[in-house]
Amino acid sequence: MTRALPILFGLLMASAPLEAIGATRIVTTAASPSDTKPNSDRVPDAYAISGNFSRIVVMRMKYKTDLLAGIEKLVKQQHIRSGVILSGIGSLRGYHVHQVSNRDFPTQNIFTDEPNTPCDLVGMNGYVVDGKVHAHMTLGTGPRAIAGHLEPGTEVFTYAIVTVGVLDADLKGIDDKAYR
Repeated sequence: MTRALPILFGLLMASAPLEAIGATRIVTTAASPSDTKPNSDRVPDAYAISGNFSRIVVMRMKYKTDLLAGIEKLVKQQHIRSGVILSGIGSLRGYHVHQVSNRDFPTQNIFTDEPNTPCDLVGMNGYVVDGKVHAHMTLGTGPRAIAGHLEPGTEVFTYAIVTVGVLDADLKGIDDKAYR
């Protein structure tokens, strides 16, 4: 019977409605004229930007630091305009993330804010585009994993280490959803 208990718990957690898992809210981005425009034949289906890493910056945030604010501060301090977030590890006192939750424009996102749920920062990736941080992370909370876009309010526990490869290429516009 004792072996069946963890399995039963796992099944119950997997079948729990999203609202029961954490503090969530769904936000629809205000519609813009570009939301209704069709794909253009003048925009390639795929394209590549070549460049080299000019340096690697390892960032460390301490206990009770807002993770996103810490990264943004160091990106500005280190004069990073274009970069690739290569790695991120550590532990967090809580988290705030969002994920896309629909398939058509306008964009709709679901935000999960769990400021009191400790977790491990298992991985992080993303980009710095024109000096702006766009970070995604994967978290382990014990019974489950969660992933999404890093939002303000994600507070560091023991420490967080984030590694950014600084590019000599211009990434401006690469994350423009209207370029289609």
